[in-house]
Amino acid sequence: MYCKNCGNEIDPGAAICVKCGYQKGTGNRFCHNCGKELTPGAVYCMNCGFAAQQSAPTGTEQKSKLAAGLLGILLGWLGVHNFYLGFTGKAVAQLILGLLGCTTIISVIWGLVEGIQILTSNEPKDARGIPLKD
Repeated sequence: MYCKNCGNEIDPGAAICVKCGYQKGTGNRFCHNCGKELTPGAVYCMNCGFAAQQSAPTGTEQKSKLAAGLLGILLGWLGVHNFYLGFTGKAVAQLILGLLGCTTIISVIWGLVEGIQILTSNEPKDARGIPLKD
């Protein structure tokens, strides 16, 4: 992870860049993924292809990482966490498997694993690619 203001490598758990003092995720001069300087107004990094704009689009709400993880752990066998995050295809598959009964154990394990992955992931995202808030 790199500072979007100065390109310095920063710790994923840091709130600010120790080199320039900018808040993590602010700035638009350097790629968050590879640290290379971005062309002004670029949508994607020409070096690695990473999206230059990582903030949530105006008018959209970030989903909660905690809510998604707990939904996965508690109701994941019904795909509730995937409905919440906008992954409707996967959610419908989990719902059907969960309701069939004979495959409930598979659905329970699937939901439990996904819930834990959401909670332990550094930057989980919803179906639109918007990072989940802590």
